[in-house]
Amino acid sequence: MRVLVTFGSARGGTRELAQMVADGLRDEGLSVDMLAAGQIRRLDGYDAVIVGGALYAFRWHKASRRFVKRHTAELRRRPTYFFSSGPLDDSATRTEIPPVKGVKALMERVAAREHITFGGRLSPDASGYPANVMAKTHAGDWRDAAQVRAWAGSVASQLRGEVRQGV
Repeated sequence: MRVLVTFGSARGGTRELAQMVADGLRDEGLSVDMLAAGQIRRLDGYDAVIVGGALYAFRWHKASRRFVKRHTAELRRRPTYFFSSGPLDDSATRTEIPPVKGVKALMERVAAREHITFGGRLSPDASGYPANVMAKTHAGDWRDAAQVRAWAGSVASQLRGEVRQGV
C-alpha cells in the first residue's frame, strides 16, 4: 500500500508533524511519500492520503485547503485522513479536539474518515505579526511524538485491514 502524506505549514512545525506521521506509517510497513501540498499535481499511484494543516486563527493553512479543493474527486475515491496542528498548550494531548468548522466542511467534501488535532509549536523568535506577539506569551512546543506515532499506527492498522478484506 502506497500512502501520500501532505501538509501546509508556514513555520515548519506541521511539516515536522507530517514527517512523524510518515515515519510512523513506514514503521508499520507502508510505502510513504511526503510532499508539501503545493507540490502535488496528481494522486495517481496512491492508495490513501493523509492531509495535514497548520491552524492559524481557526483556519487551516491555505495550501492544505487548496490541495483538498483541487483534488476533491481523487480524494473521494481513496481513504483520506486529516490532521491539524495548532493549540499552543497541552490541550491536544489531554482531550480530543474536533476539527474547526472549515476543516470539518473539507472532511465532508471528500468523505475523510478521521481527523486529529495535534499540539503546535511556536518559536520564541517567531517573526511576523501576530506570531511575534503570540510568541511573547505562548512560545513552546506542544507536539507529542508518542501521540502522533499512535495515530499513525491506528491509520496503518485500518488501511492494512482493508487490504486484507479486499476493500
